[in-house]
Amino acid sequence: MTMQAIVIGVQRNRLLVLDLETRQRVIVHTPHAHRFRQGNVVRIRYNGVMTRSIPPQITAISIFALPWGGPWCNANTCR
Repeated sequence: MTMQAIVIGVQRNRLLVLDLETRQRVIVHTPHAHRFRQGNVVRIRYNGVMTRSIPPQITAISIFALPWGGPWCNANTCR
């Protein structure tokens, strides 16, 4: 599965993101969290497993930053 999201927090080995489709905050476990900054728009690939915790958690298979303002991002979702 994939998720497109905005990074809203960076911690050691995890990101807090806002899923652009569901408008839900999600914790993403990744050893590459240090490569991202608050405000980055990212595409996350994961195995589809999401915890039922609040906020839900996933483990990224891959994650990369997308150019700002792509087709998944409009003036209302990417401010």
